[in-house]
Amino acid sequence: MQPRIEAELRRLEPLHGIRILYACEAGSRAWGFPSPDSDYDVRFIYCRPASWYLTLDEGPDTLNFPLDDELDLAGWDLRKALKLLRGSNAALLEWLQSPVVYLEALDFRTVLQPLRAECFNPLAGLHHYLGLVRRGVEEDLPPPAIRLKRLFYALRSVLAARWIRERQTVPPMEFRLLRELVPAELQADVDALLRLKARADETTTAPRPAGLAHFIEAEYLAGQAARTAPAPPRRDDPTPALNERFRQLLAGSF
Repeated sequence: MQPRIEAELRRLEPLHGIRILYACEAGSRAWGFPSPDSDYDVRFIYCRPASWYLTLDEGPDTLNFPLDDELDLAGWDLRKALKLLRGSNAALLEWLQSPVVYLEALDFRTVLQPLRAECFNPLAGLHHYLGLVRRGVEEDLPPPAIRLKRLFYALRSVLAARWIRERQTVPPMEFRLLRELVPAELQADVDALLRLKARADETTTAPRPAGLAHFIEAEYLAGQAARTAPAPPRRDDPTPALNERFRQLLAGSF
């Protein structure tokens, strides 16, 4: 699929008058627990010539191309992406550490790397991941059987929330790094479920793993309690540094 994805991305550049600065895998294939029929969730950041930004009204800042059941493409304009980074957008913070990169120009990740920690807001990250796991706790976990896909979504989200609570840093995107927070007595259950998911389709269910379900529910409650903690002290405004990166990347793109 990589040659096809790269070709699709290159096709978009002249078609839409853009320069793709960064494109990566953003779904289960990047997280580390895909199913054989998982699609490819490709997310990219692009810019246009500098003159496009010099208008009274801002133009569209997203591009979406759901091509088929196998490949999903979506992109954000650079200005939109940098605004979201300033707001500690959890999805973007994940993309910037994806282990699967399809395209990169102008050392994009290196340019933005110092600003990841500067822009990160632990409370915003906690809200994001607890929001993702709420459905898992309220709807998916109570029944006697659970879709493996939903189980791992919930487990990954509570681990990211726990990472934020304990370390106050950007949680890693990859599950293999997050799972170090799983108690030792549950690691064998995780291994068994990962092996099952690796050969199952997206709809496969498994008996509710009582130990993991209890862990997810307990971590969700702990995260909810942490949301009431005082907001972290404000850091220096990252806007000047982001503006500098914005101009730097635009100048080098066309």
